[in-house]
Amino acid sequence: MLRLFFSALLLVVTTAVANAQSILIPAPPAVNASSYVLMDPYSGDVIMDENSHERLAPASLTKMMTAYIVERELAEGRISMTDKVPVSVNAWQTGGSRTFIKEGTEVTVSDLLHGMIVQSGNDATVALAEYIAGSEGAFADIMNQQARILGMKDTHFVNPTGLPSPDHYSSAYDLALLARAIIVNYPKNYDIYSLKYFTYNNIRQPNRNTLLWRDPSVDGLKTGHTEEAGYCLVASAKRDNTRYIAVVMGTKSTAARAQEAQKMLNYGFRYYTSERLFAAGQKLLDSKVWGGAADQLQLGVKNDVFVTIPRGSKGSLDSTVDVDNVIRAPVKIGQELGRVRVKLNDKMIVDQPVLALEDVDQGSLFKRIWDAIKLFFVQLFS
Repeated sequence: MLRLFFSALLLVVTTAVANAQSILIPAPPAVNASSYVLMDPYSGDVIMDENSHERLAPASLTKMMTAYIVERELAEGRISMTDKVPVSVNAWQTGGSRTFIKEGTEVTVSDLLHGMIVQSGNDATVALAEYIAGSEGAFADIMNQQARILGMKDTHFVNPTGLPSPDHYSSAYDLALLARAIIVNYPKNYDIYSLKYFTYNNIRQPNRNTLLWRDPSVDGLKTGHTEEAGYCLVASAKRDNTRYIAVVMGTKSTAARAQEAQKMLNYGFRYYTSERLFAAGQKLLDSKVWGGAADQLQLGVKNDVFVTIPRGSKGSLDSTVDVDNVIRAPVKIGQELGRVRVKLNDKMIVDQPVLALEDVDQGSLFKRIWDAIKLFFVQLFS
């Protein structure tokens, strides 16, 4: 393998190795919750957690998955925001928090989605589930399929609302993964999560996420409460170019869930930062191609590469690219031809494949023969 050293932030080829100094970070604050996690949605890194894989009742945090599936249906064109959804007796009679939709009427997907997210309306949630899948049970099957796709290993859904059931559970970590997917995959309608009020049927109801009033950087996502689950919250905030997701489960009150999530967010923003090192499709370097119609090939990464690092440690990042010694045509776009690795204070924090960003066809017969001769002597004397 050919190894190249370069600055992860400036992409300048260099053989210099930074003299990294340790950044002192205080211990995370104590969090009074049964389970919690603080995650960077872009890197997926966890800053702090406790019992984050414990299976607990998620209450109305469940509705994030229902909303995620609605967003998927919208993005793929199977439904639209203006679709009129018939309200069944089953949806109308669903207990708990309500949007106050009426049996026998038709309500737009947009109003139902707002009612579910802002007002936590169980009736709106069931109406959406029935519209997409025909029944709550069939919709729960879709929820569980999506949970598996997202890597939610400690989650099982029985209904779209989060109403109590022995086999209905999730974990703080899994709910952070779900929030991450909402933020990254379907940002178009994410601003619904930041709405403080929504009015339907002349009834104005507030968002139960009180952090929306306290912290202007908070813009979502969802609250939950049942006697079994306690008071739960998935909160997300963005300050400058850094965003974090805080999940707390099993707190004692509305005030407690807001307070505990706030202290987690404040800790993350105070001591850590999120950095995009490489952009999707960005050229990292050019590499020699033997026997090709072109002599050079652009190499890069498929997806954005983010890291979550202590504030002030950006200059201590050391990056290397290991590229195959000999790259022969033909080369197909997306073909893996090496690895990019980034270390912080000798700890590996990135290890991603380096891919061809373009196709390179075989050259003419003369070009292939001539390159084979040159390659023979290069390898002979190397």
